[in-house]
Amino acid sequence: MKILILEDETLAAEKIANLLKDIDDGVEIVGELKSIESAIEWFETHEAPGLIISDIRLLDGLSFEIFSQVDYKGPVIFTTAYDQYAIKAFEVNSIDYLLKPVQKDKLEASLHKFKDLSKSGDHPVPYEDLLSIIQAQKKEYKSRFMIRSGQKILAVPVEKIAYFYSHNKLTYIVTHDQKKYPLDQPLEVIDPQLDPKLFFRANRQFIVKFDAIDEIHPYFKGRIKIDLKPAAEVDIVISSDKTPEFKRWLDV
Repeated sequence: MKILILEDETLAAEKIANLLKDIDDGVEIVGELKSIESAIEWFETHEAPGLIISDIRLLDGLSFEIFSQVDYKGPVIFTTAYDQYAIKAFEVNSIDYLLKPVQKDKLEASLHKFKDLSKSGDHPVPYEDLLSIIQAQKKEYKSRFMIRSGQKILAVPVEKIAYFYSHNKLTYIVTHDQKKYPLDQPLEVIDPQLDPKLFFRANRQFIVKFDAIDEIHPYFKGRIKIDLKPAAEVDIVISSDKTPEFKRWLDV
């Protein structure tokens, strides 16, 4: 079976690919893509796969937009962090869903389902109905980040994260217990995935969590300087333009 993976987190995509190979050594991964744009371009030069496994949210929007622009009538397994009861509406013959992080036994059951379905022809995805379902749901925020630590892949819950920062075009997570992990997404991508009641984009280098703020100091020219715990290696200064927004955020 030829399978296309649509997933904007590199480690999550690698995990799915490895699970698929463990389940069925006859599986061929024909691509691992991170965005709607790249998926549409991929379909312009490749034959349609037998199955797509796709995160609902990709780097540039909801993956349902892909199916309004490409000729694909095969089955889809969506991966999602959405509440399972809300996603029950997804249960039609042509699709299935898996809650993240994806578990091997659940993925194996979905593959068996679609091998049986493949005997009955095309299975168009009702993307317009699915898009309406998602838009009607309360916005969900990231609950964990998958990171690589040596030879292991770890899930870091947002409860343990003190702040995110970038340095020399690399992004890092710093946890409350003073551990630091590299992350394969820029702050611009991470920021909208976080609950704005908990996290604040202090400047171009830092996204800080409320309970990681240790002290707040007035700074030059109407700016604010904040100290974090664990301490950051550089001064964190909030611009005078952003200071009013920061103060409102503190009062939420």
